[in-house]
Amino acid sequence: MTTTISGLTVVDAGVVDYLAAWDEQRRRHEAVVAGEEPDTVLLLEHPSVYTAGKRTEPWDRPVDGTPVVDVDRGGKITWHGPGQLVGYPILRLPDPVDVVAYVRRTEQLLIDVCAEFGLATDRIEGRSGVWVPQDDRGPARKVAAIGIRVSRGVTQHGFSINCDCDLTAFDRIVPCGIRDAGVTSLTAELGRPVTVADVLPVVHRHLPTLLP
Repeated sequence: MTTTISGLTVVDAGVVDYLAAWDEQRRRHEAVVAGEEPDTVLLLEHPSVYTAGKRTEPWDRPVDGTPVVDVDRGGKITWHGPGQLVGYPILRLPDPVDVVAYVRRTEQLLIDVCAEFGLATDRIEGRSGVWVPQDDRGPARKVAAIGIRVSRGVTQHGFSINCDCDLTAFDRIVPCGIRDAGVTSLTAELGRPVTVADVLPVVHRHLPTLLP
């Protein structure tokens, strides 16, 4: 399904194989760079897959031989799979390109989405993504991840938010290269099921936050 929100073309693509989605990202990126297509956000789920950004260290990877797709985004290794909503904004950033400001807008989008479900989250200095602060349940826990690339002024890759995914998938890796913090989901934190279908319309509402 394709809709338009504040000038953004939003594609709800359902479940898409990671490599097929990456091909579609690159196709749309070329089209946005060329001025042939409008700014676009792809929203989807992936079958279970590990992807490794450019800063991934050998010891971050699975030790059991699980396949990993190496990609050209920033950041380290992460997992995508059922129960996790992934967003790939393909947006032209204004000149002069300010990547940090774009990351902050992406974080704010995710913080606002979590807040609508009653979960308070925040940024942690020096760590990307959106976090549930340390509390009596344990250390800080990442509920949403960010990994982006900007090429020729247009963004690629993006964000993921854990809705009701199987968190044991993160046990095989050092997620995002961070050893002293956990990974969580909206469902785990709130004690009630929060599905991708629940989160999609809320993300739709907050997508204009990505725009400068």
